[in-house]
Amino acid sequence: MTAAIIVGLLAAGGTYLILQRGIVRIALGFTLLGHAATTLLIASGGVARRVAPFADATGAVADPLPQAFALTAIVISFGITAFLLALAFRSRDAIGHDDVEDRSVPEERSFPADHDVHVGERERDHR
Repeated sequence: MTAAIIVGLLAAGGTYLILQRGIVRIALGFTLLGHAATTLLIASGGVARRVAPFADATGAVADPLPQAFALTAIVISFGITAFLLALAFRSRDAIGHDDVEDRSVPEERSFPADHDVHVGERERDHR
């Protein structure tokens, strides 16, 4: 139950940060989502019934598959974070800030009065 709450909080925080405009905040959001994925993978192996990773006197061994998946998720999360932080650093050098352009609302463009919908026909007539 505790692992599910932790995964939910990390995923909610990561999603919130990914929806922000700054690349550094987006990178932190992906980091939180990576931690949520790692916690989810470890919890899928059974937190309550987990035994020691090595064989004990009874011969019971922990399942190595969730641990391998979690390690893979950590490596992928680190790679994404490193890429986004390098992108933020380069963006700051190139344009002075790390904000992502807002392309959600198309800009209105004003066209000359003689502009019509059939631009292809006009280009064809000029050939």
